[in-house]
Amino acid sequence: MLRCSAMTYTGVPGFNVSEEPAATPTRATKRDDAVTLRGVRVPLNSDVGSAFTSDCARNRERIFSDDQIREKYEIIDDNAWTAITQNKALRRAINAECERRMLNGDSAKESAAKIFTEAPAVLGKILNSESASPKHRIDAARELRATANVGAEKSTNDTDRVVITINLGGDEKLVVDSGPLPPRQVKENFDAETE
Repeated sequence: MLRCSAMTYTGVPGFNVSEEPAATPTRATKRDDAVTLRGVRVPLNSDVGSAFTSDCARNRERIFSDDQIREKYEIIDDNAWTAITQNKALRRAINAECERRMLNGDSAKESAAKIFTEAPAVLGKILNSESASPKHRIDAARELRATANVGAEKSTNDTDRVVITINLGGDEKLVVDSGPLPPRQVKENFDAETE
């Protein structure tokens, strides 16, 4: 008669199929996984936490100042601001957001838009300068006019429409005209602060 004795497994831990699987530890939210904004603890992976992370990335890119962030999120206490700046999880999230913004071009677009706001003042100085050549003054006037008319390129008479023409051969054509299309509805961006 064969007798089976209990043998201990000496292989790689975790690969013993006869043992019960260990319970997977649940990860509790660490103190660093959230920030206090307006007196409320906000997880970094929430909508408001993600918006805060994006604004902090803009701060690192010199698009937002510290004062703008502190005002927007009502961070009045210097101790709260210090706690936020020392939050390791937030710093990692900001690093990832900065990299994402750099790779998809958002950082460059927003930086260029911020710098572009200074262009009208510079063009105005050129336009009003008696020492500038007439050509440069006229070019400055043209650029200012183009800047002032942004968004006015499309007239109200110019409507969108779809026209489909199918050539059936010979002189036969089938034409389907949709007529004027309704104007596109612009979706509003909802801000977490106003909801």
